[in-house]
Parts: sequence; C-alpha cells; structure tokens
Amino acid sequence: MATLRKAIFLLARQKRLNLFQKEANLSTTSRCAAAYWNKDWKPGPIPRTAEERAAAAKKYGLRPEDYNVLSEDTIGDYPGLPLVAKSWKDPFEDYDFPGEKRNYGEPIHPDDDIIGQDLWDPNADGRYTYGQVVTFVFLIFGGFLAAWKILAPYPHFLPQMPKQYPFNDLYLEKGGDPALEPEIKHYTFEPADEESVD
Repeated sequence: MATLRKAIFLLARQKRLNLFQKEANLSTTSRCAAAYWNKDWKPGPIPRTAEERAAAAKKYGLRPEDYNVLSEDTIGDYPGLPLVAKSWKDPFEDYDFPGEKRNYGEPIHPDDDIIGQDLWDPNADGRYTYGQVVTFVFLIFGGFLAAWKILAPYPHFLPQMPKQYPFNDLYLEKGGDPALEPEIKHYTFEPADEESVD
C-alpha cells in the first residue's frame, strides 16, 4: 500500500512540474503557432476564379501574379514553385532555419527533399557535356575490349603442381588394373644428398 501511495505522489508531482515547464517555455509566438491545426496548411481545391487565386496566393504568402498552380490534382492549390537548390540561395541572409536556408512559413517545392547542399543540384551546369560523356564511355569500354583482344592469346595462370592423391593417385579407384598398379611416391623421408641440394 505504501508503494502505491508513493507512486501516486510521484506522478502528481511529475504532472505539476510538466505543467509548469510547459507554461514557462512557451513564448507568445509559439503559443500562437501552437493554436493552429495542421488542417490550416492542408492544400485546398484548385482555384478556378481570380478571387480564389488571390486567396490561395495569400494563403501561401505569394503575390497573385507569382502564383501558379501545379497541374497535379493530388496537391490541390499548392503553388508551382521553381526547383531551386539550397546551394544557390544567399549564404549570408539571416534565415529562420539556417541549415535549410529557408524562413518560417515559406512554401517549398514538393520535391524539396531531393535537392540540397550535398545532394542533386538542378541549377548547376554539368562538368562535362553530353557528347564528352558518351565519348568517355566508348573510350573506356573500347579500351577494355582492345586489351582483351590483344591479351587473349597469352593466357596467364598461376603456376601449380599437379594435384596429389593418396593410394598411388587413386589408381585402383579410377578403374586401373591391380596387376599393373604403379608405385607413386610424392615425397620421401630420407634426407636429400648434399650434391643434389646445390
């Protein structure tokens, strides 16, 4: 019973501490932001009239003349934004999220997760032209093909001794005649002659 009473007091004290910490840590900005639901940022239907376009542009913080709708029906009235890599944004601007180089409430491209400072950059020019890339591919594969054709008549194998089998190289097991079985010695235990060693 005493353990149950201690657990209840501990939970009550913990709940009071959590409530106090939540009130102390919430600033006025975060209290306002916490009041909104995620339904407020959910894309609406595609705007058909000028008033609907102006309301959608205001919703996403864009000017009505800059607002274009994506052609996909799955995203709704989400604006068709240009695909700009983070590496092309101003590095000296005071961003709300410096790591992402974006500000709070700024709409992002639907494919923003595939571009980044360390990922694919759609705005960068390639290091090589398409013709150079194709030329390099053909040169590399042509070099391998030429090396194979030139070196094919000269095969290279590691030097090996013949495989040694017990019982006279398995003479009887391979179907040899028992009367003609040779005696094969792969090695001996006698010391080698001094002259033959040299």
